[in-house]
Amino acid sequence: MSVFITHSREETVSLAERFSKTLKSGDVIAFFGDLGAGKTAFVSGISKGLGCSEAYSPTFAIVNDYGGEIPLIHFDMYRVTTWEDLESTGYFDYLENGGIICIEWSENILNALPDDCISITISKLENENDRKIVITGARDENFSD
Repeated sequence: MSVFITHSREETVSLAERFSKTLKSGDVIAFFGDLGAGKTAFVSGISKGLGCSEAYSPTFAIVNDYGGEIPLIHFDMYRVTTWEDLESTGYFDYLENGGIICIEWSENILNALPDDCISITISKLENENDRKIVITGARDENFSD
């Protein structure tokens, strides 16, 4: 497990950009954190690091595909409440396609997450722009147990 403190959205994006260099095809990143914690900012950094199109919240679309040499797929599972909802997103098909998958509101699909997924929990701290970012399951020594 690795723990980081960032003091701005820019620092969060920069951390995520560095983290993206540890990712490989087929990785699934499960995000946890309250509304406004910085999950989408972290995905933006991953997208930037992978050379994909700019990330934005997929709340209304549920899934965005940012392309890239290794496709980056971004899910927002906030409104997913049933197994049928999950199946209708194409989630299981994306798992088999070899892209890198980022999932916001992963707590809504805990039973469908791969056992080897990377977990990122982002928490707001007392200072408005400060975030605590806990990463578990990453392979790189700077980002892992």
